[in-house]
Amino acid sequence: MQPGYEKREDYEYVRHGVVNIFMVNEPLKGKRMVEVTATKTKKDWALFMERIANEMYPDAEKIILVMDNFKTHNPSAFYETFEPQKAKQLRDRFEFVYTPKHGSWLNMAEIELHVLNHQCLNRHISSMEKVKQEVAAWQRSRGTIKETK
Repeated sequence: MQPGYEKREDYEYVRHGVVNIFMVNEPLKGKRMVEVTATKTKKDWALFMERIANEMYPDAEKIILVMDNFKTHNPSAFYETFEPQKAKQLRDRFEFVYTPKHGSWLNMAEIELHVLNHQCLNRHISSMEKVKQEVAAWQRSRGTIKETK
């Protein structure tokens, strides 16, 4: 405050952190799996891919995955996360189809993520654990077959 000036108050936004949300969905079969993580690293992505292979499609020889071009969404992540033999086995199970760089927001997962944001995450949620609880409840209400970790 200074003489001759009105008292001013500043609004301070307190950011309590952010979370990453990985999502996979197969709309025609009503399958989806969402995982909430603290970070969005190559390792996080590789571990999520492992969950897709082991939990959603354990008997599939080849999993065709349509996905965006984010820098961590790269098969090299398997080799940075797992032992070479496991990395190759996992990599060989996936066929990646990348959406166009300037159109990836149009893909099915982005639409499903928009529904999640609108129906479940459209307000401040103070902790990662609470986000996980809310996402799990949303998945149950949508008839999802897999729970978040």
